[in-house]
Amino acid sequence: MGKAGKLQTIMRHPVKSFSGESVQSVEVKSYGVYGDRSHAFMDETRPGKYLTATQAPGMIGYSAVFKGEEKEEEFPEILIKTPEGTRYSWQDNLLKEEMERLSGRKVKPVKYSPSHVPIGAIEEENILIVTLSSLKKMEELIGKRIDHRRFRANLVLDLEEDIPFQEETWYGKKLVFKEVELKVERPCERCSIINIDPEENRITPEMLKNIYKYRDNIFGVYASVKRTGRLSRGEAFSLV
Repeated sequence: MGKAGKLQTIMRHPVKSFSGESVQSVEVKSYGVYGDRSHAFMDETRPGKYLTATQAPGMIGYSAVFKGEEKEEEFPEILIKTPEGTRYSWQDNLLKEEMERLSGRKVKPVKYSPSHVPIGAIEEENILIVTLSSLKKMEELIGKRIDHRRFRANLVLDLEEDIPFQEETWYGKKLVFKEVELKVERPCERCSIINIDPEENRITPEMLKNIYKYRDNIFGVYASVKRTGRLSRGEAFSLV
C-alpha cells in the first residue's frame, strides 16, 4: 500500500454556488468537508430546489469564508463579499434582497447544522475530487490555463504517477489518508457552471464544450466518506 500522491488543495464553499475558500486543514464529517454548502438559498419558484449559478451565474462572483474556529454545535459566522466589494453577514436581509435581484426569483436562505448537511446541498456525493494531472492535460488539449476553481472540487490531488484521468479507474477503491478514508464512487458529469470564469465572473461557453469533446462530459470523481477525521494540505494518501 504505497504512496499514491498528496493532497495539494482543500476547498470548501460555505454558501452553495458562491466562490469558496482554500484552507490549510479541515475536519471531514460524514457529509463531507466541514461547512461545505452548509448555507444555501432555496428557489421559491421551484419548490424544494436550490438557487444555483446555473440559474444565476453572477453568484460565482460572491465569495464566502468562515470567520472563526470550527465548532461542533454551530458553524462560525460567514463573511460574504460581493463583486463590488460590499460585505454582508449571512443574517443580513440585504443579501437576500440582492440574490432576488440577481436571479429575478424569490429566495429563502437556509442554514444547516455541523452535524448534518444534506447531500443535495453538497452536490451528489460527499466529496468532489480532481487531480493536477488531469487539469494539466486539459490545459494541453484546449491550449489555455484552467483555474481549478471552475470545477468546484473539494480536494485537488497531486499524484505520484503523472497520468491524467487515472482517477476514473478508481471506482470502488479507497483513498486512505492519515485519519480520513474516502471511497471513490463514480464520475462527475459536468454542467454549465464550469463555464463561469471564477476570476473574472464571465461566461466562457467553450469550457463545457471542450469537456464534452475530449472527456464525454466527465471531469473529476465523487467520493463518499468512510472514516472521518482531520485532513491537511500536503498529506500523503494511498490507494486501496
